[in-house]
Amino acid sequence: MTADRPLLSRRRAADAVMTAVAWAATLATLAVLALVLFVVVRRGIGSLGLAIFTQTTPPPGGKGGLLNPILGSLAMTGTAVAAASPVGILAGTYLAEYGRHKRLAQVVRFLNDTLLSAPSIIIGLFVYGLAVRPAGHFSGWAGALALALIALPVVVRTTEDVLKMVPASLREAGIALGAPRWRMIVSIAWRAAAGGIATGLLLAVARISGETAPLLFTSLNNQFLTSGLDQPTASLPVAIFQFAMSPYPDWQALAWAGALLISAAVLLLNISARLIAGRAPM
Repeated sequence: MTADRPLLSRRRAADAVMTAVAWAATLATLAVLALVLFVVVRRGIGSLGLAIFTQTTPPPGGKGGLLNPILGSLAMTGTAVAAASPVGILAGTYLAEYGRHKRLAQVVRFLNDTLLSAPSIIIGLFVYGLAVRPAGHFSGWAGALALALIALPVVVRTTEDVLKMVPASLREAGIALGAPRWRMIVSIAWRAAAGGIATGLLLAVARISGETAPLLFTSLNNQFLTSGLDQPTASLPVAIFQFAMSPYPDWQALAWAGALLISAAVLLLNISARLIAGRAPM
């Protein structure tokens, strides 16, 4: 016992040091996040007003708002999620329910992980060559396609993970009652994992809502309010980029207001995703 005391003391000292390092890293991360939020709120809160949501982007030196970028971002993000959701949910269901140990499923997982980690600018260039150059012009549809390709692997991975967490006893009970496998998946597995799947969709929205690089190559920008996605379409991230780089104080103020809107939206989406995941039964 006497010989073990130095070893026990060294282990306790090492544990205390590593705990202190972990706390320091956590506090440093929180401090950076708090500083970013403080600066965005301080610089953007003064520019928020009714005009931000009711007026389009102004010319240099003029007064206006961010109505067309907000509507453009909502339209492209909504279209992207609507396109990526069914494909991602079905692909994740295949990986979790049908192909857990099959060679094809391993290939799909590898490709999905590659797409998940691919830089968004590469996806923007890919969609530019696929949709923009053949069409001869930028469009909101191309922007929605780029955002859908970014959101898709998030939905696939989340769906697969939450379906794997559904207890096998639930599946066995459905099969024992005579339900075909597809009915068991729809009525039991999907229902049990509905909260997790919804969380994945919210995380996908948060992932693509602030993307700028792919939209520069696909939807570009538009100073006016458009009636469809078949032409260059304004988006909030691109408007922030353009206005923040300009020498005009009015545009810079709008950029800070847009940054505050996006930050608040992403924060709200992440909090909602956490709440849904915490309440979802498994």
